[in-house]
Amino acid sequence: MSKLARRSVLLAGAGLLAGRDALAEAPGGPWAVELFTSQGCSSCPPADVQLGQLARQPDIVALSFHVDYWDYIGWKDRFATGQTTARQRAYSRALNQRYVYTPEMVVEGRVHQPGINNRQVETMLADARRRSTARFTPQIARAPDGGLRIGLEAAKLEAGPADVTVFFYDRRHSTPVLRGENEGRRLDNFNIVRRFDMLGQWNGTRAHWSVPAGQLEPGQGLAVIVQQPDHGPVVGANKFEPPATG
Repeated sequence: MSKLARRSVLLAGAGLLAGRDALAEAPGGPWAVELFTSQGCSSCPPADVQLGQLARQPDIVALSFHVDYWDYIGWKDRFATGQTTARQRAYSRALNQRYVYTPEMVVEGRVHQPGINNRQVETMLADARRRSTARFTPQIARAPDGGLRIGLEAAKLEAGPADVTVFFYDRRHSTPVLRGENEGRRLDNFNIVRRFDMLGQWNGTRAHWSVPAGQLEPGQGLAVIVQQPDHGPVVGANKFEPPATG
């Protein structure tokens, strides 16, 4: 666990506090959609648009992961990190892919396609929903000190303990690209993951975690994904997006 993550996420013994900031559980969801993309990839903008549309839906946890293996072709993506690339490679192993590619949209840790049009996205969502037999939605709420509380109620886990991971993401950025395959274009990216870390493993007993005040920066959102170990199928997801101020 990184030093930043240790400062950002602390295990808390207190119970989850209810509040009007908490996102109400959507029937059967919310559903996790992860897009692996790069500003240096000319095929990626259509998938970025799809991700932006999904990000507006309350029953979708849409996250954009910028990979760094296209940086060598002329444009260095300022949002790309080795950590996000490692997550894509882990999915590649879990999903028995022969190689990684961009754009790649992974839905619920179960299915993947480029995600460049509505048909592909709806097909993946329908497939993932059909194969998801149980949901364990983490609840996220404001704490009195201004931080966030994340909670999971007790449940029976048929597939064993699950990994619980927290993601901090920027809601939107617009970037003029000066070189590379997208030279001359202004690219809009949505829900760009800037850092993430595993909170721990959940064994089905009631569990709570705390994110200290100040860790969620202005213009950011926070997401929590619960999934089977080693980047297996997602069994729960939720997001927290405070209203813009100003």
